[in-house]
Amino acid sequence: MSSRDRYDVVVVGAGPAGLSAAVTLARARRSVLVVDSGHPRNAPSGAIHGFLTRDGMSPAEFAAAGRDELRGYGGEIADDHATSAAGGPDEFSVTLETGNRVLARRLLVTTGLTDELPGLAGIEQRWGRDVLHCPYCHGWEVRDQALGIVGTDARAAELAVTWRQWSADVVLFQHSTPSPDDAEAAVLAALGVRIVRGRVAELVSTGGRLTGVRLGGGTLVGRDAVVVQPRSVARSDLLVSLGLELTRDPFGAYVPTTRTGLTAVPGVWAAGNLTDPSAKVVTAAAAGLAAAMDISNNLILGDATSALLKALPQPSAAR
Repeated sequence: MSSRDRYDVVVVGAGPAGLSAAVTLARARRSVLVVDSGHPRNAPSGAIHGFLTRDGMSPAEFAAAGRDELRGYGGEIADDHATSAAGGPDEFSVTLETGNRVLARRLLVTTGLTDELPGLAGIEQRWGRDVLHCPYCHGWEVRDQALGIVGTDARAAELAVTWRQWSADVVLFQHSTPSPDDAEAAVLAALGVRIVRGRVAELVSTGGRLTGVRLGGGTLVGRDAVVVQPRSVARSDLLVSLGLELTRDPFGAYVPTTRTGLTAVPGVWAAGNLTDPSAKVVTAAAAGLAAAMDISNNLILGDATSALLKALPQPSAAR
């Protein structure tokens, strides 16, 4: 548990954005507490990719290294769930699931999102392993393998074209999407992408690995890996408790912020997948850094203003 009940900044969420921000704030000599409930989005994945010098590191190892780095600068971590927040703009009260309460001058929320997977039998067991969604995260690992794109929204044909870069054997399972239009069909045909019509019944695994896609009629199409497009569900309860409204689109919801993560609630910042569902580990970490710098500068300006006001001559009382 935390060593005090008041901090310069409370960061909620210990993913790449939250830990990056917390380390930056601690290095800026700010008291900082990170509150984390222990349910990272990328936990099912075997490794992170696209992060220079950290390629292939497991998400758990990455998080542990980040926590150690934060503690080395005097930052603190509470393994707890922040249930609500109130107050502002210069004093926020954050209530934790254990019943404890901490105060903060500024609040940074980096709780990320949850991937709401399509309702396919067998998908959860293989998610993050050989059921994938991001070619730049995992495309190299399944290069030249037999890939299947399961269509669940309007991006299906586009996904098939994109993943064709990593393999010459790509099948687009139409599933719940309309047939590609003439232009899309022409591009898919030119790239050698086969279209399989009909709904997918289940993903089939054998010996701990994906082996194929079974259609509703019983036909099994052998595939080594499958691509789906989950719906992004923002973990936004804490921000909603502060009165913040989310922006929604057909693929999910996200928190609108400025370039440096400031939300519409004064004194509250957000960063990472909560504000950008497509952000990778490295970009989420960079967003956390940007938010931390903005928070630090905001606190510096506030402290300087307070010091100036205190130094000004006080008006004498009227006689």
